[in-house]
Amino acid sequence: MTNSKPVYDLEERNFQFAKQVRIYIKKLPGNISNIEDSKQVVRASGSVGANYIEANESLSKKDFLMRVKICRKEAKESAFFLRLIYETNSPEFEKDGVELHDEAIQLKKIISSIIEKSK
Repeated sequence: MTNSKPVYDLEERNFQFAKQVRIYIKKLPGNISNIEDSKQVVRASGSVGANYIEANESLSKKDFLMRVKICRKEAKESAFFLRLIYETNSPEFEKDGVELHDEAIQLKKIISSIIEKSK
């Protein structure tokens, strides 16, 4: 599912995360809970990267911190819905779901570190 080579450009890593979420979601059965949970995780995963880009373009430290805090919130939300999806579907969806969940947690930790260092 993911490359073995680590991505250090956080904008690119956020993009790849959102892209991989979309690829994963397309494989899921189309039941009502998957449809609703998928909508949530697609929005949240894309928002992590979009808000990170906004943070990098911010005009003030206050605006920067607000945007990266939104990134962290969206990464947490992504992790929540990914876990919900892989734990409520058949085992064939677990491996990719767990990998994406782990990436969401890693992004949250990286963003949390950025917030702490920016205070």
